[in-house]
Amino acid sequence: MKKILITGVAGFLGSHLAKDLVNEGNVVIGIDNFVSGKYQNIKDLPSKLFSLINTNASSNKLLSHYLLQDIDEIYHLASPASPKYYQASPLETIKVNTQGTKNMLELAQKNNAKMVYTSTSEAYGDPEITPQIENYRGNVNTWGPRACYDESKRLGEVYCYLYYTLFNTKVKVARIFNTYSAGLANDDGRVISNFVNQALNNESLTVYGDGSQTRSFCYVTDTILGLKLLMKQDEANGEIINIGNPNEIKIIDLANIIISLTQTKSQITFHPLPEDDPKQRQPDITKAKKLLNWEPKVDLVKGLKETIKVYKLNLRK
Repeated sequence: MKKILITGVAGFLGSHLAKDLVNEGNVVIGIDNFVSGKYQNIKDLPSKLFSLINTNASSNKLLSHYLLQDIDEIYHLASPASPKYYQASPLETIKVNTQGTKNMLELAQKNNAKMVYTSTSEAYGDPEITPQIENYRGNVNTWGPRACYDESKRLGEVYCYLYYTLFNTKVKVARIFNTYSAGLANDDGRVISNFVNQALNNESLTVYGDGSQTRSFCYVTDTILGLKLLMKQDEANGEIINIGNPNEIKIIDLANIIISLTQTKSQITFHPLPEDDPKQRQPDITKAKKLLNWEPKVDLVKGLKETIKVYKLNLRK
């Protein structure tokens, strides 16, 4: 049994991870201030193995919190991840990815704990190379509506680098590419949740630009396994590793697949492309395969079918 801290525990990934770790018999301490996380995601976690600290990960009071003694592992997932949420709370997003990351690194150092920091494929910005490999430095705009997320995640990586090189903190960085499942809230604002909800309601699917931009979608169980393997693997200390599905798809093709799977009467409408929206997303996962023996197992159609099935049930309720 381990004592494991998860920040952002009420979010999409955090709640999935908490359920996994509790089911394995671990004690989980969760931190969340519910800016984008939802209490319903964690309400069924057993109180014998799960405790919640309702605060922001950037709070300095956490460093002396009585529940955060003798921690074995830290998953720092806290941060709004959807443009809808991080653009609504840009300063809070910057703070949790910078001061919050520093706090978690301090706790890791204090407890001699392992830590995984979840960065993002947005660290690559609008990439000039594809697929994106970890040593690519990116093409990121510091002066735009996405910068609060992209650049604060990059600075969080810098904190991890410094604590690893200066203090030998056992930290690893996961650059997560688009993750999905039925667990994505229907008001999340990300493309799969948008398309599935629109299709099931026979509404027009809103495609931005001409739909030729690409993304790579990884089912949540694959992403969670990748994070757990990253935590486990000591050879990954001080490393940045892409966690994502290398199968790239155009957004217009994704829309047509969802229309076909839902058998909807929905049409596709086209809207102006948001500022700084990246044209491509495709991870190179060579490093993950080598260091973690990890690669995604759930193909897109299978994952979409499962997602659509649960969304349908929720609509009926």
